[in-house]
Amino acid sequence: MRFMEVPNKLHQLLQQIDPLEFNHVIQRPKEGQEQVSTCYDIDVELEDPVKQHMAAFVHNPAFTNDLQLLDQKCYDIIEQINELKTRRDFYARFYLEPTEFVKDWLMSQNADLKMMNDLHGDVEADRHAGAYSDHNTEEGVQRYMYQKVYQKKLELEQSLGVRPN
Repeated sequence: MRFMEVPNKLHQLLQQIDPLEFNHVIQRPKEGQEQVSTCYDIDVELEDPVKQHMAAFVHNPAFTNDLQLLDQKCYDIIEQINELKTRRDFYARFYLEPTEFVKDWLMSQNADLKMMNDLHGDVEADRHAGAYSDHNTEEGVQRYMYQKVYQKKLELEQSLGVRPN
């Protein structure tokens, strides 16, 4: 068999097969016989009227651009949701345990920097993050927290119409 004949052979196998038909006569009990309740499930296939309209809509070249625009909008919205979820998780971890978060974040940044610069350092010291628990780290966290509190204070004063001294 040549390679060009393969799609034709496969196409025949992928076609829908003819339905199976069973002929069965259901008999009612004769007089004097005990009546037995029996349930039968009968599947009936019906044409879906919406399916034809949907197929016509999807395959209509006039609506192709509209469908592509809607697909792109869906993709963009999903990307925004994923980005917002990542940001929320980031800030939630910072909110719950700020010092532990900063330690983990600094370890991650250090690992990324070493990977980018192809540097290999003392992995055990970096893993314990003791190198980051110094005065500069504490001062940086305190300055960050003070800046956020001061920013919120200014926003509150502005919303209340109070002028700072």
